[in-house]
Amino acid sequence: MTGDGLLAHHRLREGEGTPLVLLHGFPLDSRMWHDVVPLLPGAFPVLALDLPGMGSSPSGHDVAQRLQVPDVPSVDIQADAVADTLAELGVDRAVVAGLSMGGYTVLSLLERHAWLLAGAALVDTKAGADTDDARANRLRIADEVERSGTVDEVLGMRRAVLGETSREQRPDLVDRVDGWIRDQGPAGVAWCQRAMAARPDRLAALAAFDGPVAVVVGDEDELSPVAEAEAMQDAARDATLTVVRRAGHMTPIENPEPVAAALAALVGRARD
Repeated sequence: MTGDGLLAHHRLREGEGTPLVLLHGFPLDSRMWHDVVPLLPGAFPVLALDLPGMGSSPSGHDVAQRLQVPDVPSVDIQADAVADTLAELGVDRAVVAGLSMGGYTVLSLLERHAWLLAGAALVDTKAGADTDDARANRLRIADEVERSGTVDEVLGMRRAVLGETSREQRPDLVDRVDGWIRDQGPAGVAWCQRAMAARPDRLAALAAFDGPVAVVVGDEDELSPVAEAEAMQDAARDATLTVVRRAGHMTPIENPEPVAAALAALVGRARD
C-alpha cells in the first residue's frame, strides 16, 4: 500500500496513461486480482482498492464519517469512497473493473461519478437489486456474523463462488478463497452484506453510460449467471461480452487469461 487515500490502495503495476482500477468481490479483498495482473499486456498502470471494512481499509463507519454522509451501509458509500481515494491519488479518469460486489460499486460509480470512468468492466456481477429472499438472507447473515463475532457464516462461499470444474479439480483454489475469507473482520463482512442488501436496480445507469463496457462471466457462475451478463450487455450502449470457460464466480483465479485479455481490450477501447 502506498501514499494517502481514504481506502487502502495497492499499486500492482506502474505505467503510463489511463490506469486500470480493480475492485474486489465479497467477502474478499484486492488479492483476488493478483493472478490477472501479470497477464495484462500493455504498459498502463494498475491499482487495486480494498472496499470499506475489507482488507486493509477502514470500517464502513469510519468511511462514512470521513465522507460526511449518513452512517448507513450502502454501495453508494463504497462508490464515493473509491472516487474520493482516486481523487486523493490524482486520478481523474480511470477504467474501473469490479467483480460481484465490486461490480455493484462500479454501477454506483456510473450513476454518481460517471465523469470518472473512461470505461467500465462488470465481472461476474449483476445490475439488478436483490430479491426479497436474497435481501432477507443477507440481513440474517449480517446479524449472525455480528452476534458470533466470526466470519463462519460466510465460509460456505469458499466453494459456492467457484465453478463445478474448479471445485472438482482445483482444491487449491478452495483453500485460497478460504484463507482470504478468514482474513476479513466480522464487522466488515456484516457492513458489506447490509450495503449489498440495500442496493437498487442500476440497469438504467448502465444504459445511460456512453463509454465502453466489458462484461465478463464464468460459464459455470451460479451466483451471477450468464443470463445476467447478457442482460447487462444488451442494456449498455457499447459493450463486449466474454464468457470464460470452466469458471464460476471467481473467473480471475479460475481462468485468469481471458479476464486479463478482456480488461486490456477495454483499456484500449477507452483510449481510442
